[in-house]
Amino acid sequence: MSRINTNVSSLTAQRVLGQNNQSLGTSLERLSTGLRISRGKDDPAGLIASENLRSEKAAIGAAISNSQRADQVVNIAEGGLQEISSLLTELQGLLTTSANGAGLAESEKEANQLQIDSILQTIDRVAGATSFQGTKLLNGNFDYQVNAVNAGVTDIEVRGAKFNGETQVVDTIVTASAQKAGYFLSIGTTGGIDLSESGNQFTFEISGSLGNRELQFDSGATVVNMAAAINAVSDVTGVEATASGTGIMLSSTEFGSNEFVGVKIIDDASIMTVQTGAAIVDMTADDFNTPDSTSTTAFNAAAASNGLRDEGQDIAGTINGLLATGRGKTLSVNSDFLDVKFSTTDSAAQTLGAISGGAFTITGGGADFQLAADVNIAGKVSIGISDISSRKLGTSSLGFLDDLASGKAFNVVDGNDIDTAQDIVSAAIDKVSSTRGRLGAFQKNVVGATIRSLGVALENTTAAESVIRDTDFAAETASLTRSQILVQASTNILSIANSQPQQVLALLG
Repeated sequence: MSRINTNVSSLTAQRVLGQNNQSLGTSLERLSTGLRISRGKDDPAGLIASENLRSEKAAIGAAISNSQRADQVVNIAEGGLQEISSLLTELQGLLTTSANGAGLAESEKEANQLQIDSILQTIDRVAGATSFQGTKLLNGNFDYQVNAVNAGVTDIEVRGAKFNGETQVVDTIVTASAQKAGYFLSIGTTGGIDLSESGNQFTFEISGSLGNRELQFDSGATVVNMAAAINAVSDVTGVEATASGTGIMLSSTEFGSNEFVGVKIIDDASIMTVQTGAAIVDMTADDFNTPDSTSTTAFNAAAASNGLRDEGQDIAGTINGLLATGRGKTLSVNSDFLDVKFSTTDSAAQTLGAISGGAFTITGGGADFQLAADVNIAGKVSIGISDISSRKLGTSSLGFLDDLASGKAFNVVDGNDIDTAQDIVSAAIDKVSSTRGRLGAFQKNVVGATIRSLGVALENTTAAESVIRDTDFAAETASLTRSQILVQASTNILSIANSQPQQVLALLG
């Protein structure tokens, strides 16, 4: 080096020292903050990915909180339903006690009625008092509102519905009719039965879903007499009869595949020798009220003595393009977007094709919970909690629970129809227990699974964001040590480079 105006070695040493100082500062910042990326220049692409992951973490955390809140709401509703269920069980016992008419004094019946009234009032009070942050849970606040209900549709229960827009029409197509089980017992004459020998009795067994009974008839018994005898035991057989011309129409009391009618000829009393047209006639496949004259079994045939059995048929159809489940006259569908159940009238259940104008229209309501990070219809869960008050527990065909109150149709003091009263209570128990089961399934399978799934997603998203943004202390500590050494070395070299021009003084002698 023989020039002193420009010290290139010093400039180089300064540049390298500056770079090493910058590297040292970066390491110190990362180790002190714990972040590898503090600003955009640290890693532009990494910053974008990290911010997106942070946003996802916030949304997932909120969804977990929503799920836990939903679980608490359902817990409170379940508590109220549990108490109402206990009251209904007690009510069932009171009705059974009150049915023991000969063993009860009038004062005891009145005391039982007082208890029934108290239970009904308590049910209404619990339904009105069960709330979350001031919102009533069991009084219909979270029930779905429907209108434009078709005349052929009854007992609507909307258990869940998600849809865009203000309303959702429930379109229904009946593809198979509901049918009762049945036979036509043809006597062959409009008059009474005529047995060939005096003293003989025409004996047959009627059976249904509730049980069976054996009946005997002498000569002269008319179809009206025979139908009346069959109807007298319909409560224990599940089979009803109607006199029709030369015979008796037998049918199950209810619709559906669970119902059946069985006929077994025990003793035909040689009726065929006089009334040759006597036979058991099948019904047509699509109408349980119409005998099929091409399919008959004579009373003295082996098949008749062995017993014949006909089963009912469940309604079948589609609801909003989804295959519905049919049970008797009831259709239901359960999907992520629509969960409904409703019954049809006898006429609608046996009329194939679309229900005109739709079965009904859902106009709103229900309890909506946002259980996913993305706010859209797929991430929302909707569930309906119907009104559990006494005036809503029961069915339109039987009656409702408040009909058991004093002065109403089925109070026990007046000795009114306790059989029907008990059926109403059974229907109420079914509704409450099914609601509890549905809410329990929602807690266990929807909320519980969602919390667990979101917990794993939050963990993995946090790990991914940490890999991108957080400091690797092992690597950064090693980098810090390297930078410290390089800064010390660069400083020493700069000192040497700065002193190197002094050697030119030796040339000046």
